[in-house]
Amino acid sequence: MIDYKKTKAPVTTVTRNLADLNKDTGNIYETVAIVSKRANQISGELKEELNRKLEEFASYTDNLEEVFENREQIEISKFYERLPKPTLIAMQEFLDDQVYFRKPEIEEVE
Repeated sequence: MIDYKKTKAPVTTVTRNLADLNKDTGNIYETVAIVSKRANQISGELKEELNRKLEEFASYTDNLEEVFENREQIEISKFYERLPKPTLIAMQEFLDDQVYFRKPEIEEVE
């Protein structure tokens, strides 16, 4: 699993040069589709990781009076909220040539 905590992705929105996005695919729409699929993968992985960490603090009681704030749980949640969004991570990976993609229609012709 990739360590998303060490990513160079920006935390805020960045204006991109279209020429940079067309470099590998030659088509901006293909690039957006590739980045979108990668962002969905990253989002799922981050969600699984967060749920695993929060599961350690889960309380399985039905009594509402026993519900209390857990500082560690809050800190973990805040940490994940401060990470760059999955779309920004996926875009950075694409620009750094860290995303593998293939075009099956081209492979069939060859």
